Amino acid sequence: MSVIINILLFILILGIIVFIHEFGHFILAKWNGVYVYEFALGMGPKICGFKKGETEYNLRAIPIGGFCQLAGEDLDTDDDKKIPKDKRLQNKKAWQRFLIMLFGPMNNFILAVLLIFLIALIWGGATMDPVIYKVEKDSACEKAGLKANDKVISINNNRIDTSDDISLYLAVASPKKTNTIVVERDSKKVTIKVKPKKVKEDGKETYKYGLSIKNKKTKGFVNAIVYTFKKTVSVFKQMFITIGYLFTGRISLNQLSGPVGIYSVVGQQRSAGLASLIYLTAFLSINVGVINLLPIPAFDGGHILFIIIEKIKGSPVKPELENKIHSIFLILLMLLMVIITINDIIRLF
Repeated sequence: MSVIINILLFILILGIIVFIHEFGHFILAKWNGVYVYEFALGMGPKICGFKKGETEYNLRAIPIGGFCQLAGEDLDTDDDKKIPKDKRLQNKKAWQRFLIMLFGPMNNFILAVLLIFLIALIWGGATMDPVIYKVEKDSACEKAGLKANDKVISINNNRIDTSDDISLYLAVASPKKTNTIVVERDSKKVTIKVKPKKVKEDGKETYKYGLSIKNKKTKGFVNAIVYTFKKTVSVFKQMFITIGYLFTGRISLNQLSGPVGIYSVVGQQRSAGLASLIYLTAFLSINVGVINLLPIPAFDGGHILFIIIEKIKGSPVKPELENKIHSIFLILLMLLMVIITINDIIRLF
């Protein structure tokens, strides 16, 4: 029964994120007079749906993903006799196409901010101060000299602003190297050198520092706004640093997670309570938004990149060439997703 509930929650969370994303494209396309063939949740064969006006609204069999199919995105599917030229995406002004592509990710960001604010308003938001709450006995951090109530200023020359930054920079640090942590203690700066300790947990080798952070909970409307701002900025920072480390090779593809990995996290967050599930939805929504804005063909950011190229060169890239490039990158992304999914499955066992 637990597995079924986790699967349903997994589908619900991804469904909400995808719906919000695609609705951003859909509503801006409609406002700008673009013909919308289909608005669908899920992929694969159609289960059910209805047609209103020009658009089909469908639920499809595979409950992962979704799409908003616009006239002009794929020239092979356009009916030249049925679709007027002024209703095709490629014939709209650059600023209109830019907004249509942008508002998918923007909707994801708006959803995340609202969910984080909801969490802070109902359950309270943490102060997020970068202060060490506890240092485990005989841990690597205790032996290095870290103490409870130390305020972390930097880790490996990276500035620390929040408690999330501590977790982030320790997570991306090499476990085989000594890390430099600068803390403030009794109004003085103290430099600590610490190397994580290799331990076995559930039969698997891992590295532990042995410190914990526990921030004070705050409630109230104003505190909820402050927490929402800090947490949202923190999640964006995590995303950009992770992406940067991925492109520079400091994080490997083996550390990425796909649908199977997300399913595992859903189970963990469910046991932690409703607030954790809502936060996971917000976190994933920001992830989807940021990734889609990357200037890579097949992503929304790839479409925006071609719009920018068009403005720079003074003429649009040939639609046939642009569509081919998007198609090639889509295939590459699907292959990448297969590799990530295989790694997720291997980690489960």
